[in-house]
Amino acid sequence: MELSNIQKKIYEIRGCKVMLDFDLAEMYQVETRALNQSVKRNIRRFPCDFMFQLTNTEWKSMSSQIVMTSRVKRPKSAIPFAFTEHGVTMLSSVLKSDVAIDANILIIRAFVSIRHLIVNPPTDKICELQNEMEKLKQYIEDTFSDYNDINEDTRMQLELINETLIELQVKNKELNKPRNPVGFKLSQCSKKTEN
Repeated sequence: MELSNIQKKIYEIRGCKVMLDFDLAEMYQVETRALNQSVKRNIRRFPCDFMFQLTNTEWKSMSSQIVMTSRVKRPKSAIPFAFTEHGVTMLSSVLKSDVAIDANILIIRAFVSIRHLIVNPPTDKICELQNEMEKLKQYIEDTFSDYNDINEDTRMQLELINETLIELQVKNKELNKPRNPVGFKLSQCSKKTEN
């Protein structure tokens, strides 16, 4: 019996991790009827937080999802009992065969393993990659936003510089415009007479 096979037979019912009587009977290599009779003979060892019987509704919803090899041996009217981890532990005091003891050790390990997985879920590589991609995307958006802000500031500064240069060019043209010479103009007549 492997832990993974046992873990597949642990269900969540009423918020508890449980195993059903027929699965336990199969693992202990006893009939379900014999297991339940042993439990009833020692009922004080099984309070309601160790063992409970499923309701018709719970059983109907589960039986459609569970492939049961031992269901053939079970009367159709019989509704299974569910054993919590503590109930399974208590079964070891009721069923004392070597097979039952070995199976019980494996079952308890399976419960502990599931509890460990619940407390410390495995890291999902895809979720990790998605988180990293989200961080990278945010960083790029922030960087481009800063770049655009700088770019907008730079554009405004360049426009101001261009306007200033245009103004300076206009002033420079006015300053370098050829001036009328100061003084008297010599007329053409006076130039001829001088010659």
